[in-house]
Amino acid sequence: MRLLPAYLWPRFLKRRLPTSLWGRSLLIIVLPVAVMQVAVTWAFFDAHWQTVTARLSDGLAGDIAWAVETYGDAPTPANLARIADRAERTLSLSIALQPDAALPDEQRRGALGVVDRAVERALLSRLDQPFWFDTTRYPAYIDIRVEAPGGVLRIIAPRERAVATQAHIFVLWLLVATILLMGIAVLFIRNQVRAIERLADAAEAFGRGETQPRFKPHGAREVRAAATAFLAMRDRIQRHIDQRTALLASVSHDLRTPLTRLRLELALAPPFKRQDAMRADMDEMEHMIDEYLAFARGEAGEAARAIDVGALLEAAAEDARRAGAEAEVVVPAAGLTATLRPLAVKRAVTNLAGNAAAHGEQVRLSARTLASGGVEIAVEDDGPGIPEEMHEEAFRPFSRLDASRNQNRKGVGLGLAIARDVARGHGGDISLGRSDLGGLKAVMRLPG
Repeated sequence: MRLLPAYLWPRFLKRRLPTSLWGRSLLIIVLPVAVMQVAVTWAFFDAHWQTVTARLSDGLAGDIAWAVETYGDAPTPANLARIADRAERTLSLSIALQPDAALPDEQRRGALGVVDRAVERALLSRLDQPFWFDTTRYPAYIDIRVEAPGGVLRIIAPRERAVATQAHIFVLWLLVATILLMGIAVLFIRNQVRAIERLADAAEAFGRGETQPRFKPHGAREVRAAATAFLAMRDRIQRHIDQRTALLASVSHDLRTPLTRLRLELALAPPFKRQDAMRADMDEMEHMIDEYLAFARGEAGEAARAIDVGALLEAAAEDARRAGAEAEVVVPAAGLTATLRPLAVKRAVTNLAGNAAAHGEQVRLSARTLASGGVEIAVEDDGPGIPEEMHEEAFRPFSRLDASRNQNRKGVGLGLAIARDVARGHGGDISLGRSDLGGLKAVMRLPG
């Protein structure tokens, strides 16, 4: 396996670290605890358990050496019985002679081999005779055999005579304490992260124009301060929006009142040469006022609900047909619904369809479900289109692009701006491209 260069390791690790605050906070707690537990466990086994095991094994080897040497001085049944009795009473060793036997050839060792190595080193240092031992056959005992006059001395020793058998208790308590501490840490971290997530959800909902009740800030002091600042900011912005809405309503009334009087006077006046032209001018003025107010007011206060996207496109297509264009609607056969603000989305799609009908003879409206769960609405035409380098400029308010699109005289350059404002208010966006029909294709993507 080829190792990465040293300068690439920080980037490699960064890509594999958790990206969420919850994951990173948990890593900050888990990683030090895991390192500490490994270090403590290693230090315990290296400095305590192995040392104690080595000393116990050495003591056991000394007792076995005593029994073998004492029997070797007088290899008689009476001496063996006396040695076996003393070892049974004082040393907890069971000693028996296997006459004319030989040491086994097979060697059986434990999985880790720590106990086997300690016992082997102790026996090698204490015994001059050949020996054999097995620490795996009996769970609570060690089988040791040593060559002696007349056969083999078989010694069965309790396992605790050679091994510190209570080490697992320490590891178990360490593990339980670690799990307990980590559980408490996880609860506290989750509580802090939940407060931040709640603040993020409130900010996201406010950005989409959704009205949500005030929430009580909780969590750490800094998080509560951020939540309090957000609520104050939201209240200030909402007051500004309300004041602007009231002002626009007043402006709308003030503008429409003289316009209505002019329209009434024009209707009551006797026919004259410029009467139709003046009526057209007043219609255009009324249309411009409606567009200005729609752009400035928006539909931020409207509640989102499930709507039939196909029906919405059909209504926009009907408006395009009334404008003189041929319009078709392409939607999934099973129908398509999405949770959106109906009036806002209808205004956006109607603006896109109206622009398409004003600059082309064929209009296509289509919709499909996105893999992320949202919906994509496309409006295409066969008109002259817009050069790619001017796509972003087309979204600027009051931009007319006369040289590119031969803007209709009735428009004021707010159709695309209103549509993008609606899309971004839902958390989506609009992009422009080339249509298969030969003209412009406006694609509005809205999250689910």
